[in-house]
Amino acid sequence: MSPEKTATRDRRARRAAWSSFLGSTIEYYDFLLYGAAAALVFDKLFFSSLSPALGTIAAFATLATGYVTRPLGGIVFGHFGDRVGRKSMLILTMSLMGVASFLIGVMPTYHQIGFWAPVLLVTVRLVQGLAVGGEWGGATLMSMEHARPDRRGLAAAFAGMGGPTGAVLATGVFTVFSTLPERQFLSWGWRIPFLLSVLLLACGLFVRLKVTESPLFSEAEREVAEATERSEAPLLTVLRHYPKQVALSCISGCGALVWQSLAATFMIIYALDLGHGRTTVLLAQTISSALQIGAVAGYAALSDRVGRRPVMLAGALGLAAASFPVMSLLGGGTPQLFLAFILVNVILQPALYGPMAAFISEMFGTRSRYNGASLGYQLAATLGAGFAPLIASSLLAAAGGSGRIGLVALFAAGVCLLSAAAIWRTRESYLADLGTTDQPDRAMPPRVPVTRPANP
Repeated sequence: MSPEKTATRDRRARRAAWSSFLGSTIEYYDFLLYGAAAALVFDKLFFSSLSPALGTIAAFATLATGYVTRPLGGIVFGHFGDRVGRKSMLILTMSLMGVASFLIGVMPTYHQIGFWAPVLLVTVRLVQGLAVGGEWGGATLMSMEHARPDRRGLAAAFAGMGGPTGAVLATGVFTVFSTLPERQFLSWGWRIPFLLSVLLLACGLFVRLKVTESPLFSEAEREVAEATERSEAPLLTVLRHYPKQVALSCISGCGALVWQSLAATFMIIYALDLGHGRTTVLLAQTISSALQIGAVAGYAALSDRVGRRPVMLAGALGLAAASFPVMSLLGGGTPQLFLAFILVNVILQPALYGPMAAFISEMFGTRSRYNGASLGYQLAATLGAGFAPLIASSLLAAAGGSGRIGLVALFAAGVCLLSAAAIWRTRESYLADLGTTDQPDRAMPPRVPVTRPANP
């Protein structure tokens, strides 16, 4: 490849990576903002007729509904993403998420319209789930399929980095408004972060419209156009040829997503119940999430050097071993509280989460990659992140309070060990040529070594 073409490719790859990062940041800002509100506000405003414990469980149940529709969003948007292109689906998912978040910001509460308030809240949350279900796969593939083969892990992680970045923005903005007097915060302060999503949506669409379509998808489209036989639906291809890959990708991802969700929701409300101040807890989550952005990139880049499996196995086993210490640290003072969030968000969870985007995407062929990768990841998000806060809160309530936090730690550790077992069963794929993986039963050939230009 000539230096001019190489420079053009790298420029497009950088633009695609930053577009994926920005788009995922906006999507996850909206999606995770709901988690902070569920932990601090929704039980009081939308489930005020219930006891505090039941109100918290109900609020986390509505949080879970958004995860339930994520696999459906992955299937629907994945189908059209594999048929008509990644770019158009990403524009649509971002628009849906922005509108849904704005609607939450103007939604009436239980005191205003009664039973219909939680009904509307759940309905809009379902739309959020559909949107984010389609976002992850498209954003990951747009970045990864533009990248050089030896940078796929890092490129794919740009979409993953949007998760903690969105968490930083969501928690940070919520922290600012949580400093308001309680009456003002519950009256109107909590709504402002949701309304700000309109501004983020405008910025995201401006950037995303400038990105070119994935080159691997464009090449696959040309091959399909020249073929004499009509290709089958991407979902049918996934279900027929990739059921093992879907199952392994789902189980492999559960450990990282369980801890992502616990840190963003359950650990916050549990720390508050133990007597930590609201601003202190939110600050611990915000700082650790900010550091997590670099950690995700670092572990993803490491997986480009040594492989996805060893990095992810270390993360899964580390999280399993740390489950009990982390929960115990929450009961200590402020330094222990910050250490607990740093252990999860900065040191351990990114090792499992950072390489995950490339790890899952490399299991599928180009014409079914959006559908297959989205389905595997979103099933993991539903089973792991979606129900983790609800399960943890229920275990804590059933065990009789904070003295029995060991049950929650046992649950989290068990999921991480399952993830480690699934990762162990997969084959290494960081050296695979993505253009030759449309036949899942064929061994992946090694990629051709990349010759880097003198001045990339």
